[in-house]
Amino acid sequence: MKEIEIGKVSHYYTKISVAAIKITRENLRKGDKIHIKGHTTDLSQTVESMQKEHQEIEIAKEGDEIGIKVNEHVREGDIVYKIIEE
Repeated sequence: MKEIEIGKVSHYYTKISVAAIKITRENLRKGDKIHIKGHTTDLSQTVESMQKEHQEIEIAKEGDEIGIKVNEHVREGDIVYKIIEE
């Protein structure tokens, strides 16, 4: 199993538990496993819901700003990794 850095958390919406993420490389699909790591953050989960400009999407590409529902509090600046099962 390996991890590829794919983006960064740009904002966290507390009331709705959504992380705004800027995708800086690779693609992210619904169903992919991600790992969000930061100073006090260490969260692994499967992407179940992903939106771009308030529209549900299946795949996010490099350069996209997306929102995903997260299971725990994340912070601005946390690094987002895609987990690759080998």
